Amino acid sequence: MVLEPVLCPTCESSDVVKHGQSGEDKQRYKCRNPECGRSTFIREYAYRGYLPEVKQQIAAMAVNGSGIRDTARVLKISRTTVIETLKKRSSLESRQRSTFSTT
Repeated sequence: MVLEPVLCPTCESSDVVKHGQSGEDKQRYKCRNPECGRSTFIREYAYRGYLPEVKQQIAAMAVNGSGIRDTARVLKISRTTVIETLKKRSSLESRQRSTFSTT
């Protein structure tokens, strides 16, 4: 039997524990590093839209002027995923700006 170490995709910490099953019966993991911004993750997502690399590509394409339909077609994901990712990113950035401006 070979054990593969599971690393958090955000902080690359090995302090990870099992944290139940996803809806598609994939193993979910929880990062126990207190400085890590990610709480749970799955090693192999069933849908490409959940991958952090794809979310970064969505933001990059939006900055470069690509539309929602164009982004969805190029990345082979749903238009709804593109919209939700951009909404989350904009609300996160506005929260960070308000935090920095008050200090």
